[in-house]
Amino acid sequence: MTGRRVLARLRERGVAARAASRSSEWRFDWSEPGTWDTVLEGAGSVYLVQNDADPRTGEFVERAVALGVERIVQLSARGVDVPGYFEGVEGDPSHLRSEEAVKAGGLEWTVLRPGWFAQNFDEGFLTDGLSTGVLRIPAGDGAAAWIDAEDIAAVAVAALTEPGHHGRTYELSGPRALTVAEAVAEISAVLGRPIRYEAVPAEEYVAELVEQGWPKEGAQELVSALSAIRRGQEAETAPGVREALGREPRDFSAYVAAAFAGEAVRS
Repeated sequence: MTGRRVLARLRERGVAARAASRSSEWRFDWSEPGTWDTVLEGAGSVYLVQNDADPRTGEFVERAVALGVERIVQLSARGVDVPGYFEGVEGDPSHLRSEEAVKAGGLEWTVLRPGWFAQNFDEGFLTDGLSTGVLRIPAGDGAAAWIDAEDIAAVAVAALTEPGHHGRTYELSGPRALTVAEAVAEISAVLGRPIRYEAVPAEEYVAELVEQGWPKEGAQELVSALSAIRRGQEAETAPGVREALGREPRDFSAYVAAAFAGEAVRS
């Protein structure tokens, strides 16, 4: 969700940028280290989004250093440095290990730790529930300070292109916490049709996802991530957007208006 937004903002600034993925002109595949060098050669800065299934951040940073990259901005996750933040995760989360690799690489570095993306409601795994009118996830009555992906991208671009962000870890959130039910109610009001939230037990949710074709491990990882909402871990607001950009983060209501007002008109 953030990569294309970062790319668009860089190009708006007139900054030459390479979109690196398995399907882009600059082909990049985490599982094929042979694709890394072409993307890294001549690059001064890198926006790094790890492959959660098979993180190879240490190897990647070594190649970046060898090829003259000077700065890395890493997309991490909120809570990775808090023991027990994600229910069922033993040891250090992979994002924290990636952070350590980035910091040890000898480059200028900035780490972004966003909470739950607001865009999960219109671009991510929550969209099906909204379309059916019933959103079922195991988040209980917990709240999250939903962060707009546009704000994440704005912080990333500032860190990639401006001085003053080296050695900073930005904790990113929206300006207020909403329960899933409250978030759904705001979306429902803009769309003009009823949508309700149902808290579902974790085991039941995993079974539903597996029935839909999800691998069980992937379903369990999602439940583990959602546990941070259920247990209130995501409700506290964080200062990172203000620290990096000198302004307040975008409110959830502004995100909803931008994301769903057009759909309400079409319907």
